[in-house]
Amino acid sequence: MEYFELNDGNKIPAVGFGTYKLTDPDETVKAVESAISAGYRLIDTAKVYTNEALVGEGIKNSGIARDQLFVTSKVWINDSGYEKTKQAIDNSLEKLQLDYLDLYLIHQPYGDNYGSWRAMEEARAAGKIKSIGVSNFPDYQITDLATFNKVKPAINQIEINPWNQEKATVDYLKSFGIQPEAWAPFAQGYDHIFTNPTLTEISNNHNKGVGQVMLRWLFQRGIVSIAKSAKPARIKENIDIFDFNLSDDEMKAISALDRKDGVSADHTDPKTVLRLSGYTDNLNGLD
Repeated sequence: MEYFELNDGNKIPAVGFGTYKLTDPDETVKAVESAISAGYRLIDTAKVYTNEALVGEGIKNSGIARDQLFVTSKVWINDSGYEKTKQAIDNSLEKLQLDYLDLYLIHQPYGDNYGSWRAMEEARAAGKIKSIGVSNFPDYQITDLATFNKVKPAINQIEINPWNQEKATVDYLKSFGIQPEAWAPFAQGYDHIFTNPTLTEISNNHNKGVGQVMLRWLFQRGIVSIAKSAKPARIKENIDIFDFNLSDDEMKAISALDRKDGVSADHTDPKTVLRLSGYTDNLNGLD
C-alpha cells in the first residue's frame, strides 16, 4: 500500500474502500471483510450511510490489528454544532466498536460548521480522532474554516473523476496544505465511462481494467481515492493499481476528458442547501 502524508503528520492510505449505499447486513459485513483481506487499510463510512455498526462488525471480523487500519466517518447536517457533534462522534465510535477514528469529516458545508469544528478539535486533542477534515467544501469555505480555527483541515473529500476533474481545486488544496480525496472516482458509471474509447485504449495498453486506470490516474495526481464494490473480485481489482504507471501522454489524454460535469448536485446552489437540510434517511442523490 502507498500512503500520502497529511498536514498533521499522520499518513493516509492512497486508496480506500467506500461503503456508501452498502446497507444489506450480510453483504456489508462481507464486503468490508473482503476489502481488508484484499489489502485495503482505509475504510470510509458516515453516520448518514446508516451502516457504521455493520462496517464495525466487518472490521472486527477481519482480525487485522487496529493500528493497521485507517477508519473514516462523518458528521451529518442534523448533527451540526458543538454539542450535537460531540455526541455524534461518540455514537460513531460506539457503533464502529472503536476507541478512536483515524479521520472524521464534516460531511456537508452547511449548518454550524464552527461549532462542529470546535467539537472535532477537542475530540482530536482527547485522542478520540487522529485527523479532522471536511467533505464537499468549496475553496472559499475551507479557507475560511482553516483561517479562523486552531487546526487546519487535513482532508477535503470531493467528487473527482475523469468527467469532473476539479483541476483548480486540487491545485489549490495542495498549495494550501490540504489533501484532496476523491469520492465517486468512477463517476458512478455515468455516461458509459467504463466503455469510453480513451480509457479503454489506455487500459488495453497496460492489460488493466478501466476502473484501475481511473484509480491510477488519481494516484498519480496525488489524490486519495475511495472506491466501492460489494463483489470480491472487483474489490481485489480496485486495489491492484501499484504495478503500472500511466505515461505523460496517457495522463494528458485523460485530462482532456474533463467536462467539469459532476454526478452530484452543485454544493453552492441554494436549492442543494435546502434539499439536504431536510435529508434524513433516503440515500438517493446523496454523495
